[in-house]
Amino acid sequence: MTPYQRFVQARDFLQQQRLDYDTAYRGYQAPKLDTFNWALDFFDQEAKDNHAPALWVVDEDGREQKISFADMAARSHQVAQYLQQCGVERGDRVLLMLPNRVELWEVMLAGIKLGAVLVPTTMLVSTADLQDRMERGRVSHVIVQVSDAHKFEGVTGNFTRIAVGGKLEGWHDFDDCRRVLSVFTPKGETRAADPLLLYFTSGTTAQPKLVLHSHQSYPVGHLSTMYWIGLQKGDVHWNISSPGWAKHAWSCFFAPWNAGATVFVHNYERFNAKAALDTVQRCGVTSLCAPPTVWRMLIKEDLRQWQPPLRELVGAGEPLNPEVIDQVERAWGIRIRDGFGQSETTAQIGNPPGQLVKPGSMGRPLPGYGIALLDSDDQPAQEGEIAVRLDPAPTGLMLGYEGDEEKTADAMRAGFYHTGDTARVDGDGYYFYVGRNDDLFKSSDYRISPFELESVLIEHEMVLEAAIVPSPDPLRLSVPKAFITLRQGAAPSRELARELFAFAGERLAPYKRIRLIEFRELPKTISGKIRRVELRKQEAMRDTVPATGVEFREEDLG
Repeated sequence: MTPYQRFVQARDFLQQQRLDYDTAYRGYQAPKLDTFNWALDFFDQEAKDNHAPALWVVDEDGREQKISFADMAARSHQVAQYLQQCGVERGDRVLLMLPNRVELWEVMLAGIKLGAVLVPTTMLVSTADLQDRMERGRVSHVIVQVSDAHKFEGVTGNFTRIAVGGKLEGWHDFDDCRRVLSVFTPKGETRAADPLLLYFTSGTTAQPKLVLHSHQSYPVGHLSTMYWIGLQKGDVHWNISSPGWAKHAWSCFFAPWNAGATVFVHNYERFNAKAALDTVQRCGVTSLCAPPTVWRMLIKEDLRQWQPPLRELVGAGEPLNPEVIDQVERAWGIRIRDGFGQSETTAQIGNPPGQLVKPGSMGRPLPGYGIALLDSDDQPAQEGEIAVRLDPAPTGLMLGYEGDEEKTADAMRAGFYHTGDTARVDGDGYYFYVGRNDDLFKSSDYRISPFELESVLIEHEMVLEAAIVPSPDPLRLSVPKAFITLRQGAAPSRELARELFAFAGERLAPYKRIRLIEFRELPKTISGKIRRVELRKQEAMRDTVPATGVEFREEDLG
């Protein structure tokens, strides 16, 4: 069989078994591929005479663009030919910094066709961040929206500059690619193990790591993500995610196009829940993936006023608290399904369609992944670090951490890939997220999961976000302290602090009792993840460094 036939056989099997988890998990076999170029071998084959929409971009001002699969294949041929003329060769590192505009998808496809190594980058980076990416990522070409080109003025090094969306002195004009013929001939074949994507992690606890993926690991590996979401041919899938992060490639690129679905994008300056719901209904979105922050904003509306044609709802980025899931299900009769994965992998664990969803569980291992929980001695445990079996290694696993063999070896030790996240598993094989290994701490010899306490706090109507860290205590070693960001219109006060202590106390075991609350804005990475490591450092120095927010101690409130 050809690589295309092998890939389609694996894809079709998962789609046919979308409601039969046991058969899908036991029977799935990742396609064996020596050579593979997803854009040439799969996408272009699927795109032949295919005039269904591949990409649908809706802007806040009402403008819309719909690009068919056939047109996207032709346009990416054009872009590949143009980039080749600009000097981009197989194996070259290309930093890609674009918002959700059509050119982003064209360049992604073109880069794959060329065999270049794409370095997707968020537009929120600073010049210093870019210098780090350019040096550690060994970047030799950059493609950036013209409005952000100024960030490269202080970046040193020799690299090709290509601007999208306007002319700029000293930069190639991307629009010139429209004058190139839609004919592209690849220079040589693409090995499945060749590098394709280089992602910088969000760096919640340390300097961002460089995650390197191959032409096989993300394109083929995301069949597990397609299965988790439940995507089918003809679906209209909206994943609310910012470009530059791995989640964007997960379900704004590979998973929906693997399925033959339309990638839907709604661009806006500031997220508006009512406008988002109107858009979902008007445009016939059938599948929606959103982070918990968005879901918490959506349920502030009366969801019963909308009856969209949604079939699949999933949450990503961090686990959802049960209250959000219940409210959505009461309004629409659809349950939001959690899942788990990382930049280093595709979706590892999830609740696929048609299966029993246990409250608080992120699901069961997805096809292609063997999961175990390991204790500190790398021995099996009922609660422990989530680890992926390497015998055999799943297709969706990264090649390694670029430039850090020691970190790669440590992550891949003892026959497992170690995720750095802790979970527990029940007798039915369902996994429940506990927290990042670095975030767990002990209080009076009890282990505390910040995620569990945070999930309780954000159920309070005044709480927008919460982060739990250990606060030094002479008797208990440490006690849980909550850093809280309030919703708009709410203000810190003794009364509100007392109410929150009582609210959490009614829902948590005594040993998990929150002893301190500090109201403040939470420090975050550029990807929007809370930097608990910064809060832990601050709290460890509380005797010498005063609180930056408004703090209340439970025992002082009576």
